[in-house]
Amino acid sequence: MNRYIVASALALATALPVQAETFRWAATTDPQTMDPHAVSSAPVLGFLNNVYEGLVRRGRDMAIEGALATSWEPLPDGAGWRFNLREGVTFHGGEAFTAEDVRFSYERASSEDSDVASWFAPVSDVVVVDEFTVDILTSSPQPIFPDSIANWMIMDSGWAADNGAERPARDAENYATRNVNGTGAFQLASRQPDLETVLVPFDGWWGEVEHNVTEAVFTPIQNSATAVAALLSGDIDLIDPVPVQDAARVNESDGVYVLDGIEARVIMLGFAHDHDTLQNGGENIFADVRVRQAVAHAVNVPAILQAIMGGNAEEASQLVSPAMRGYSEANAERPAYDLDRARALIAEAGADGAEFTLSCPNDRYLNDEAVCQAIVAMLAQVGLTATLDAMPVSNYWPELREDNFDMYLLGWSPGTFDAEHPIRFLVHTNGERLGTWNFGGYSNPRIDEMLPMIQSEIDDSARQAMLDEAASIIQDDMVYVPMYVQPLLWGVRDGIELTQRPDNFFILRWVNVGAEN
Repeated sequence: MNRYIVASALALATALPVQAETFRWAATTDPQTMDPHAVSSAPVLGFLNNVYEGLVRRGRDMAIEGALATSWEPLPDGAGWRFNLREGVTFHGGEAFTAEDVRFSYERASSEDSDVASWFAPVSDVVVVDEFTVDILTSSPQPIFPDSIANWMIMDSGWAADNGAERPARDAENYATRNVNGTGAFQLASRQPDLETVLVPFDGWWGEVEHNVTEAVFTPIQNSATAVAALLSGDIDLIDPVPVQDAARVNESDGVYVLDGIEARVIMLGFAHDHDTLQNGGENIFADVRVRQAVAHAVNVPAILQAIMGGNAEEASQLVSPAMRGYSEANAERPAYDLDRARALIAEAGADGAEFTLSCPNDRYLNDEAVCQAIVAMLAQVGLTATLDAMPVSNYWPELREDNFDMYLLGWSPGTFDAEHPIRFLVHTNGERLGTWNFGGYSNPRIDEMLPMIQSEIDDSARQAMLDEAASIIQDDMVYVPMYVQPLLWGVRDGIELTQRPDNFFILRWVNVGAEN
């Protein structure tokens, strides 16, 4: 039987644990913090979904289901949402979970120190109704609000206060940076940043146990050859990702296979819209939309997909893929690869021969540095000289937040699986709770005006019309250059049951080791 079919079928198994097993997995990026409100990135949120929990969560099929809340319903007149909390839940430290922890976690996650504050932009207050009921009040109707908080994780208020972690430490450290006290199916046993993190099951978890893992060991392995060798030797049970160039070899090897899919993540180029000058002191050519359009015409996306991605990725025209809710069919066409048009636009803008820096992570996205190297060569063909500045992602995000870039590579996976999500984070004018990942400083009054209307509109046709308009503005202004939807390539050892979700979150409570396949 096909190994992919076996893996998918086994992922549905719900048998109770049959024996003790250690599970080992590796990825290129180590979560830079254990604080669930400090960094809004997939390596952090995906990992912490194993130890912390929210009011709701996503299932194997990405549908929203109850976690620390058992049910929820909209309040009258669109005033917000009432969440009925699960009783009898304890944190890993033995503390009881109550509505006060929800209230505290809202205050913490929506604070100016948080990297996830944008999730709460429409929230005016969180009211404790009783010990197991909370009302989340919003400034307008928010029909997709439960989807938007699937990765909002609840912390124990007493534990945070006792350890001086009442607020997140985004660009520094506090006790919550290296320590965890969640309610999830697994708890932190040990943490050595950039070396090894060990999780063990939480015996007091409220949910039904579907795994047989007694110890889960995560090891960040940046070198792809080392990761593949560890998988093939049996030292690692799962690697994420399998390098594109090694996928065929892994699939042909005994005892392992490649589990592939399409991620929800769009890989794009971003620009310094509001910088006065480039990093080298020269005129900021990217303040001119013609230069941004020239970049879009100069980058040969089909060649990148074929030569670097091995045909495993799909072209992207927008900040979300066609699989996302709110995708704009009216704006499905991306800029054509056209060197002559790119050269003409650069000449019109007076930017011929301009020199600048292209910032890029070298351990975050699939073949990220190789993609950036290819882009440097492509831009040179139209008279733009880019110097590549590639670095580990642990250094990359701080550099972007400090405005140390001219043009940069970014991948975005919408946590709500809705087109509203990147507008809120990437396009809205940067502020306390909105535009928090709008590093380039783009600002458009019409986008800002439409966002709350998009969030509150309950008529699907009217909402889609606004999303179409927003997609058109973003394309016309070339706020970003969307290039492709990133593929998912996991290397898996035979006998491992798991689920591969399109958000690329790896959920340990669905893992069984030693299955017959």
